Amino acid sequence: MPVKHIITLEHLYHHGEDCIAIKFEKNYELISEVRKIPGVKFSKTNRCWYVANSESVLSSILKTMQNKAWVDYSAIQKSKTILVRPSEKLISAKRACPIEYIEQLDRMRYSKNTKATYTNHFTQFINYFPDTVIDEISEDQINKFMQYLLTTKKVASSTQNQAINSIKFYYERVKNKPRKIYALERPLKETKLPKVLSEEEVLAILKSVDNLKHKAMLWLIYAAGLRRSELISLRVNDIDSKRMVINILGGKGKKDRITLLSAKMLELLRTYFKAYRPKVWLFEGVAGEQYSATSLQHVFSRALVKSGVRKEATLHTLRHSFATHLLEGGTDIRYIQALLGHNSSKTTEIYTHVTAKGFDKIRSPLDNLDF
Repeated sequence: MPVKHIITLEHLYHHGEDCIAIKFEKNYELISEVRKIPGVKFSKTNRCWYVANSESVLSSILKTMQNKAWVDYSAIQKSKTILVRPSEKLISAKRACPIEYIEQLDRMRYSKNTKATYTNHFTQFINYFPDTVIDEISEDQINKFMQYLLTTKKVASSTQNQAINSIKFYYERVKNKPRKIYALERPLKETKLPKVLSEEEVLAILKSVDNLKHKAMLWLIYAAGLRRSELISLRVNDIDSKRMVINILGGKGKKDRITLLSAKMLELLRTYFKAYRPKVWLFEGVAGEQYSATSLQHVFSRALVKSGVRKEATLHTLRHSFATHLLEGGTDIRYIQALLGHNSSKTTEIYTHVTAKGFDKIRSPLDNLDF
C-alpha cells in the first residue's frame, strides 16, 4: 500500500484511562493495518481507534504503520503523559472503582460485559470529581456530569443511559440510598434500524474465509442467528445433531433457548471437529481456553475487507441479516423471536422495517410519469 494516508495521534481520556487516539480518514485498507497495532480498540463514543498509553506505545504504532502511512504525533510529543479533564484541571491520580461496587455486581450475578460497562462508566464518573468524596457527590454534580456526556462527549443515548444506570447502581444497590437520582432526565430512546446485508453480500463474506475454524465460526453466527458472546460460549455438547438444534445456555438475560442447526452447518462442523478436536469449548483459543471475543471480531473484519463488501458491518450484522432473511423467506415472526431469544415481539418487529419483501410489487409514482 503506497504511503498516501495520514494518521494523527492525540491524547484521549477514555473509560478513566490515559489513551492515544488514532485518527484518520476512513479507509478499509488502512483500517486493516491499524488493527495490527497491539492492544488497539475502536471507540464508538469518540469515533476513533485508540490504544492505552505507555512508554512503548508510540514506537509500537510507528513500527506497525511503517511504509503504510505518515504518522503525525506532534500533539502527543507536546504533552507526553498529562491527563486533562474538560475543566482543564490536571488529574494527578485516577481513582479506582470502589471494591464494594464490584463485589455487589458479583453478588447480583451481573454478566461479565455488564460488570465491565458499569465499572468503566462509574470510574469515569468519580474521576470527573476527583476532589469530592464519592458519597458526597451532589445531585447537581451528577446532572453536570450528564450534561458533559451529552454536550461535550456527544455520547449516544444508549451510552448516556448506561452511565445513569451505573450511578444509580452505586447509590441505590451498594449504599441503599433513596431514589435521589431518579430525577435525572432520561434521553429519548433512539430508533435506529439494524444494518442488514443482502444474501449475496453474506455469501461473499463467508466465502472469503479460508481458515477452517474462522469459517465455521462466521458460518455459525449467520446460520443460527447467534450473538458473539453466545458463539464463544458454546460447548461441544451444545450441538444436538439428533434433534438438529443448538442449545444456547445462559444467553443474554441469562436465558436458555434452542436455535436452528443447519444441515450444511452440521457438515462443516463435523469437518472442523475432525481437524481441531476441541475438548470443552466448541471454539478454543491456542491454549484450549474460550476463544477471544476481540479475536473473533478481527476475523470478521478481515473477512469483510477481503470480500469487497463496502457496507459498514459487524459480527452482529450477521445476526440481523439472519433474522431479516428468515422474515423475507416467509418465516413467522413469532418463530424468529424464539430463535433470537427476544423477550418481546416488539424487539423482533424492528426487522419488518428493514425487509424489502413485497417492494417488487410496489410501483414508484415516478415510474408513472411520462418524461
